[in-house]
Amino acid sequence: MVTVPPVSRPPIILPSRGVARVKSVLSGDTVILLGKAQTPNGKAPEVIFTLENISAPRMASKGNGNVDEPGAFPAREWLRQMVVGKMVSFEVRKQGASAGDRVYGLLSVTPPGGTPDQTISLAQEAIRNGFATPRMTPTANGTAETTDDGIEGGTEEEEWKMSLWQAYDEAKRSQAGIHSQTPLVRKIKNAGEAFETLELVQLSQKVGSQGGKIKCVVEYIFDGSRFRIQVIDPAMGELQYGSFTLLLAGVSSPRVGNPRATPPSQSEDFADEARTFAELRILQRELDITLYGTDKSGVCGVGSILHPKGNIAVELMKNGLAKMSDWSLRMMSPADVPALRIALNNSKQTNLGIWHSYAPPQLAGASVIIGTVVEVLTGDTVNVLPDGVAYDSEDRLVKISLASIRAPRIGNERVGRANEPYSPECRDRLRVMTVGKPCKVQVHYERDIPYGNRTETRQFGTLSTKTKSDVGETLISEGLATTQYHKDGEETSPRYDDLRAAESIAKAATKGLHSENEYKSTAINDLSDPKKAKAYSGSLMRAGKLKAIAEYCFNGARFKMFIPSENCYIMFAPNALRCPQPSPPVGSTRQGKPAEPFGDASKRHARLTVLQRTVEIDCSGCTLGGVIVGSIFVGSGASRRDYGIELVGAGLATVDQRKIDYGEAPQNLVDTQAAAQTNKVGIWSIAQPVDTTYRAPSKSTERQKDEILLARISEIRSGTHFFYHIVNDEASKVMDKSMKLFTTNNGTAGAPCDYKVNRVVAALFDDGTGKSWYRAKIVEKQPGNKAVVLFFDHGNMATVPVATHLRPLDPSLGTDRIPPIAQEATLALTLSRPLSDEYGMDAARKLQSLCWGKDLSIRTTGRDENGKMAVTISTGSNETVNEELISAGLARVAKPAAVQTLAANMVNGSAVIKLAAELNVAQEAARRSRSGMWVYGDIGDDDEEEG
Repeated sequence: MVTVPPVSRPPIILPSRGVARVKSVLSGDTVILLGKAQTPNGKAPEVIFTLENISAPRMASKGNGNVDEPGAFPAREWLRQMVVGKMVSFEVRKQGASAGDRVYGLLSVTPPGGTPDQTISLAQEAIRNGFATPRMTPTANGTAETTDDGIEGGTEEEEWKMSLWQAYDEAKRSQAGIHSQTPLVRKIKNAGEAFETLELVQLSQKVGSQGGKIKCVVEYIFDGSRFRIQVIDPAMGELQYGSFTLLLAGVSSPRVGNPRATPPSQSEDFADEARTFAELRILQRELDITLYGTDKSGVCGVGSILHPKGNIAVELMKNGLAKMSDWSLRMMSPADVPALRIALNNSKQTNLGIWHSYAPPQLAGASVIIGTVVEVLTGDTVNVLPDGVAYDSEDRLVKISLASIRAPRIGNERVGRANEPYSPECRDRLRVMTVGKPCKVQVHYERDIPYGNRTETRQFGTLSTKTKSDVGETLISEGLATTQYHKDGEETSPRYDDLRAAESIAKAATKGLHSENEYKSTAINDLSDPKKAKAYSGSLMRAGKLKAIAEYCFNGARFKMFIPSENCYIMFAPNALRCPQPSPPVGSTRQGKPAEPFGDASKRHARLTVLQRTVEIDCSGCTLGGVIVGSIFVGSGASRRDYGIELVGAGLATVDQRKIDYGEAPQNLVDTQAAAQTNKVGIWSIAQPVDTTYRAPSKSTERQKDEILLARISEIRSGTHFFYHIVNDEASKVMDKSMKLFTTNNGTAGAPCDYKVNRVVAALFDDGTGKSWYRAKIVEKQPGNKAVVLFFDHGNMATVPVATHLRPLDPSLGTDRIPPIAQEATLALTLSRPLSDEYGMDAARKLQSLCWGKDLSIRTTGRDENGKMAVTISTGSNETVNEELISAGLARVAKPAAVQTLAANMVNGSAVIKLAAELNVAQEAARRSRSGMWVYGDIGDDDEEEG
């Protein structure tokens, strides 16, 4: 072992007279004087200066059992309060080799409120106040005899010495200081030996004045953020004079080296500057301290020093002499953190101190990403498809993690890791808020994430949607995630303090992860096993339409679905479809096998349209492999569509030929495939191994002619869905008279009737002129003996009590004799959002303002995929209502597949193609001007509501 000898420095020689600043006070008769640094960044010289001819009681130290000599602490405190941090005048009497490592002499200072020429001798005042005694013995003739200082006195010297004895006599007579009957004897109590630091913290929070503040003195400074503290607050009882190490909360300064350590350690850059900065401002000052807790060892306290002129932590940060300390920052009140953050940013921008070579992080990718969230991977990571980027490869997706957010980890069965508490809830909440929605990501930093033998550069940022300015903050405020612990100096989110404030609120409310209740995970019934699937398939088919969430996408037409109402997973596929197989997943045994033509495109379409969306399924059967088959509908309201038809119409799937041969394939699927073949889209654009003898039934492909009708709207269901009456229709007049007569003959009292679903009955309705009976169809039964009915002669719906608002309808008024008067229609190739969405409601109001109460020219363009009549409406202006809604950004144009399907079913299909082109021009204009729903940029295909 090599022993490094201490560095030998020549003693500092002071001039005989001068002025200097007092750095600290060692005892009642000794101080440390601070000189002026020779260079701007150099260390200022220091010298130990002892008052000549006086002696103060010895302070407590390890050498005397940590116990003061009587009166030692008050003596030190008096001198500390008099001179620390102030300029004093000195007169040297003895220095050099004969004085050892210190200088002896006289010190004088201007008293508080005095003028510069009014000075007092500190030695004389110390004796007069009973804080020191003379070191000479008076002779018999009244003169003083020198003791060990060896200074020969002349007349002036003798007078000086006698003045000290006179002061001494005054102190004794008044029993001041050490001459009192019971001078203070202080015993230092060290944390970790005499008491536990946590005990001090708890006591300070309980009895400390002004919200937990306690009076302390900074005895020693290790570095810019670590101090030796002595408690002097009487309110602390037995812990008064307790001594402990304080770590400054929220900051961490460079460490000062220790050349005597084994091995010796060197100071970090700017460590000496940070310590000097703190020494000049707080060393041996009496200050208020707020304690928050302890470090991991439990020995060091963590807190803030409250200086009358400011916060020392902020000042250190402002001058580039400290970094943020995330672990201790969390102990502070969120309201105290922004000042530190602002100071840190200023020092970084101005390259001060430790940030002299700082440069903002360079991003490999874009700093701002605007796009659509395609998939949620974990509770804090998503895949985003940037706007303007064609989704022709999975590499087009950008993986984004939420900056400074830590979500509970999702389990992994392959490695035997279970879900952390609230991980499914966090991931699902993020899914509801983001999937399929336009978003904006402000990227703050990047990290290299190791994955086995490779490394992935991940971007971290703040993700916002139309309704959520920061989805990460929402997760934290709901107790589903926490803020990330960062290493000191590590890049964080600029909104880190806001995130911590949200976390504090969630903790106070004991939400989610902060709940005191034991977390209980919900067991989900997995029906992916064929035996289980077959056993439960009957109940699923009887349940009718069900809400489901597509958890995973195997190909364009096969999904793992979660059904919340049934609490089960199922394997699901649209009925009668055959989808090309995509490329095998990375890491699978089939990796490297080529995809079938359009297999990857079909899967990407499913990921964009169905994956992690809430969809509606209607189960109709179960395959031998345990796959539940049926219909799947995506979107809601006017944008609701059959996914199977959409997939076939886009040429990304085919109808199973065996289903066609046996007549089991739905006719609308067969017709859609015929249109896709005709237009050579998708898989029909290349030669396919399909049965070339196949011909769609002639009945379903019979083309329709367009018609122009004069009509009035009778009911509006959404911005693009309504019912209308033909103007001057005789059937309407006959039905009005017939129902008035029915009301006259039967009164308005209900009568017993069979109220099965789809049964036609008479239902009571008040249109403002009084109650009357109208023809209606029962749509749904509801609890409480109520029913939802459709008044099909007008198009409106209502929920009515069965006993009082229904009665049997006369057979002569049935629909077999007089068909429904109101015709159901949609605006051709025009999609709006549901009424629950603000833009959906605006679209409906726009349709009402343009059309309600007016005779309209309606042109039919055939029936849409749901069997409703698709129309265009002209109100006399140059534009159709379809165009006006799209121009205002309140509706969108249907997909090309829907255009082709509608055109294929019309005799004048070119008119449909022309209409689509006009609507697309209007949509592009709305998108460029950010009108309506385009205000946040491009939108996704799925506009379902957020949960």
